[in-house]
Amino acid sequence: MSTILSTRGLSRSFAGLRAVHEVDFDLPQGEIRALIGPNGAGKTTFVSMLIGRLPPSSGQISFDGRDVTRLSAPERVRLGMAYTFQITSVFSRLSAHENVALAARRRLGTDAAAVEAEVAGALERTGLSGRGGEVAEDLSYGHQRLLEIAMGLAQRPRLMILDEPTQGLAESEIESFKALIRDLARETTILLIEHNMAVVMALAQRITVLNFGEVLAEGTPEEIHANPEVQAAYLGTGGADV
Repeated sequence: MSTILSTRGLSRSFAGLRAVHEVDFDLPQGEIRALIGPNGAGKTTFVSMLIGRLPPSSGQISFDGRDVTRLSAPERVRLGMAYTFQITSVFSRLSAHENVALAARRRLGTDAAAVEAEVAGALERTGLSGRGGEVAEDLSYGHQRLLEIAMGLAQRPRLMILDEPTQGLAESEIESFKALIRDLARETTILLIEHNMAVVMALAQRITVLNFGEVLAEGTPEEIHANPEVQAAYLGTGGADV
């Protein structure tokens, strides 16, 4: 299986403090991978470097065999990366439909019929088909998170990076979200940064654990659940129960 995303020696420091240190990471195409770790483990910094919002202090990032270390975030999106933020980044004054249409136009240009079909499909898959006319800021926080995913879907990405996507979702919505991710995995690779360990264990094929900016462990959900170092890292910092 080919690798769609990899890093070698990826590091980032802030004023001499190491946030991420020498991380080697490989994500095979078609996999659902979860990235977990205690608060302050370096997850946000690591993902910010992956998507081009933060330059590394050293190291390399490759996407689909191409060195993208110095490419901007929009350039990475054009290559096939899509991502949602831990804090929603929808256009609050636009309708849900208009938000997704903006994302679709990045790929489809001015073909109105194709854009409309893409928008309808993305809203349907995320359970928002009845809310297309609602202004984004009037949606619940959980529905804004789903709207972000719909915007990502409209770009037909090769890799989706989802940062805390279930935050703000009701239990019934989380079940629908898990079904959505399993469906998406048929057509795209998924990197999931998530605190809800029940979601992680239900969805991830493999899990990477960061702690103090370094890879602490990597393996299947069963291997990570049984790993004493992972247990100690979480329990020692008040993190989630694995």
